[in-house]
Amino acid sequence: MQRLTIAEVLKPQGIRGELKIKTFTDFPEDVKAFKTVYIDDKPYKILSYRVGTDGFAYIGLRGIPDRNTAELFRGKLLQGERDDAPPLEEGQYYIVDILGLSCETEDGEVLGTVVDVSLLSSDIYTIEKAGKKILFPAVKGVVKTVDFDNKKLIVDKKIFDEIAVY
Repeated sequence: MQRLTIAEVLKPQGIRGELKIKTFTDFPEDVKAFKTVYIDDKPYKILSYRVGTDGFAYIGLRGIPDRNTAELFRGKLLQGERDDAPPLEEGQYYIVDILGLSCETEDGEVLGTVVDVSLLSSDIYTIEKAGKKILFPAVKGVVKTVDFDNKKLIVDKKIFDEIAVY
């Protein structure tokens, strides 16, 4: 089974072992779809889950009974089974699927390989070619096609040149 990284533990919340997490999903509620989450490859059942007014989520996991235990999870990543993930709408992709794609123009010019995706107000893709990194926001119009069969991310060269940070 393939796992997706879905959140990061920020800190303990309260005295009953609840964790404050930063979700990496489009909607924080999506984390509830996972039957089991994994931290350091160890499975944990979700006992409680809520989204706060601050945009962060709060999760209670079986096996984390108190604040002292919860403190040990600070900075850890939560993963979930890909099969438990909510279905994606057209034009949405999992980051794990984008990583490693060849970033090319419509004319076939290879710009680099996608090595990272940062989640900001718009996703920031980092591509690398010959040891040099180029960053660009995945804003409307720049990404033309995502071709998983041929492992390519096709971009509009004109828009890419205007927004890329070399």
